Amino acid sequence: MSKNDKLATQIVSVGREKKFTKGIINPPVFRASTVVFDTMDDMRFATKNKTNGEMFYGRRGTPTHFSFQQAISELEGGVGTALYPSGAGAISSALLSFLKSGDHLLMVDTAYEPTRDLCNKMLAGFGIETTYYDPMIGEGIRELIRPNTKVLFLESPGSITMEVQDVPTLSRIAHEHDMIVMLDNTWASPINSRPFDMGVDVSIQAATKYIVGHSDVMMGTATANEKCWEQLRENSYLMGQTTSPDDVYLAARGLRTLGVRMAQHNKNALKVANWLASRPEVDHVRHPAFETCPGHEFFKRDFSSGNGLFSFVLKQGDLASVTAFVENMAHFRMGFSWGGFESLILGVFGINNIRTATQWDSSKPLIRLHIGLEDTNDLIADLDAAFERYNAVLTSKY
Repeated sequence: MSKNDKLATQIVSVGREKKFTKGIINPPVFRASTVVFDTMDDMRFATKNKTNGEMFYGRRGTPTHFSFQQAISELEGGVGTALYPSGAGAISSALLSFLKSGDHLLMVDTAYEPTRDLCNKMLAGFGIETTYYDPMIGEGIRELIRPNTKVLFLESPGSITMEVQDVPTLSRIAHEHDMIVMLDNTWASPINSRPFDMGVDVSIQAATKYIVGHSDVMMGTATANEKCWEQLRENSYLMGQTTSPDDVYLAARGLRTLGVRMAQHNKNALKVANWLASRPEVDHVRHPAFETCPGHEFFKRDFSSGNGLFSFVLKQGDLASVTAFVENMAHFRMGFSWGGFESLILGVFGINNIRTATQWDSSKPLIRLHIGLEDTNDLIADLDAAFERYNAVLTSKY
């Protein structure tokens, strides 16, 4: 594959070398634990080249894994990709691969809640201290860096509240202090931003979301640059991280339609978001493509497109009115994940309880949507009926 190939061509072509596919369009599912050898020379060769796509032991991977890893690495622009049984597994393994007792971690305040729990519960127990920072801190990050600060962790856009970070500025400052920069890049997927061009050292994906695309596989990826790849690869292996080849096959198959799915998710989401922005009940829309979203200017600079996930904030409401909104939907379903073909809705309360470096006005309820591949007129009609239920509850209170 040529480096000059367009993205749509890359998505179809990456990871399909004949040594992996054996001439089959989709790389087959190779299930293996033990790999046997005919000669000592064969075994020594496999041992020597076990990190270069040679079969050595099942936990190191099979051609099914190698082809998918190569595809993700090329799409994200990294040197190598490690696979994990979930996105949370990718985050925890990446952090543990570069942190030890006595180290200091800078973690974005808007991180995925399980990431915060990992820091507060496990990393703290290992003697690793975490400081949370405002996602919009920019140059101010300098004031939080200590001599023992080893990792700067970003998530852009931020979980739930969608703040877009100035990744190039934060990366540049971190590298001035010899820190490793990690980014939860799941929202962009491997195709809507170029993390390594922005100075990121390790880019993490919850492949569960858009890469798989069908809400039926749990998987995580962590792609690293040349500086970090060997340490990430070896430490992840030492922690026993591995993935099912059947799951990898499904992720690889989902990858081939990622471009067209993401384009449709984005188109649908923008139509719904614009409709929501016109509603009198809505305070503002937190979609990175909207000026009402913090960091909108960084989205315009650093992202090539959006997806189906965004939030909106209501001017007023309580548990009863938001419950009336999100229940009894015709097409939206309540669920904690996103990235599949279906639309999801989530009424989010207690955001202020998972923020320590920033403030959140909890008096204005937030609703998160994932816009799927349904007809947008049906989705808008569903939301219109939700506003009727919501308004009926509010009216009954006065």
